[in-house]
Amino acid sequence: QVQLVESGGGLVHAGGSLRLSCAASGRSFSSYSVAWFRQAPGMEREFVAWMAWNSPATMYAESVKGRFSIARNNAENTASLQMSSLKPEDTAVYYCAAYSTGRYDSSKDWMYWGQGTQVTVSS
Repeated sequence: QVQLVESGGGLVHAGGSLRLSCAASGRSFSSYSVAWFRQAPGMEREFVAWMAWNSPATMYAESVKGRFSIARNNAENTASLQMSSLKPEDTAVYYCAAYSTGRYDSSKDWMYWGQGTQVTVSS
């Protein structure tokens, strides 16, 4: 069992930066891949970024590639999402997820979720 708690969301102007953090409890976190998803009002939850559990391999949604960076620290049981050059369309609730049972970019295939943190980008 893994519990995830996100933090770091807030209100930022377009072009600004934010760093989201995900704190995990549970001894298995270091054995799981991690990902970030986001969900805007009235929209489905969408994939943002993924990182492997046992290598620095990463994947990003095309919409955030080059602007966002995912990282993890297994010794501290944390993951992060550094977001730069933010756009109003990045506004959403951002969720941390751990342990995928299938596709890394499908929200249905992830086992553990945090409660989410709101990111609002003003124009």
